[in-house]
Amino acid sequence: MINQHWQQVVAKCQKEAEPFSLVTVVGTTGSTPREGGSKMVVTTDATFDSIGGGKLELLATQKARELLLIDKYIQQIHHFPLAAKASQCCGGSVTVLIEVFPRTAVEVVLFGAGHVAKALVSIASELDCHISWVDNREDLFPQEIPVGVDKISIEKPEDYISRIPEGAYIVIVTHDHALDYRLTKEILHNDDSAYLGLIGSNTKAKRFRKHLKHDGFDDQSIDKLNCPIGLTELGGKLPMEVAVSIAAQILSLVPVTEKSKRQGLSWREVKEIIKPA
Repeated sequence: MINQHWQQVVAKCQKEAEPFSLVTVVGTTGSTPREGGSKMVVTTDATFDSIGGGKLELLATQKARELLLIDKYIQQIHHFPLAAKASQCCGGSVTVLIEVFPRTAVEVVLFGAGHVAKALVSIASELDCHISWVDNREDLFPQEIPVGVDKISIEKPEDYISRIPEGAYIVIVTHDHALDYRLTKEILHNDDSAYLGLIGSNTKAKRFRKHLKHDGFDDQSIDKLNCPIGLTELGGKLPMEVAVSIAAQILSLVPVTEKSKRQGLSWREVKEIIKPA
């Protein structure tokens, strides 16, 4: 167990898109090592903070890791009689709520830190996604970076392409047409992204497609480029309007899976928690 407050760990896990379970003491009877509301965070290889230590914490950790393997949003109630199941001499019992927060389903890589990028980050950071925000102009990044967003300030943004995970949704909204083309060309060479969007006009789109054809890309590869970016039917040219259009296009392409569906507690379980002792 690492002596670090659970709130700090939750923020870190969310920022780094690391899956975790949050274990909360929601009920106690008799003598128990910690009071209701005590929490700990369980990851695949560590625990943080404490719900009381001993066999109780070991059993809760084992269950939390077992649920982490399912890789879905899960909420479950578990009851531990300390004298029997947990082999502790307190004599009471502890009921815990285990909430599982799986690895974020959608990985977004955003090149550019201008007005449209800032607007898109403000939207996407509220969604179930992890954002890698890449630019070579450190001064353009805001001082406060939202949770779930990694700021990558790098001299040559194209050097980050090799670190992009397979199946990522990639958005290019930089200030430099030459950089846009280098990024587009290298990303299409890798050919493993779920989406590639490039900001620009129809004229820019035609010019880029012509250059890609000249550089040896076939029609199937070129057709993966979404330019102009976003849902054209939404319209609007203000940064926030463009950002909404981009976010809507990405969301329309993300497959709905069981992983994205949160599993809540049944009413019976809730009544067991809140009923008077």
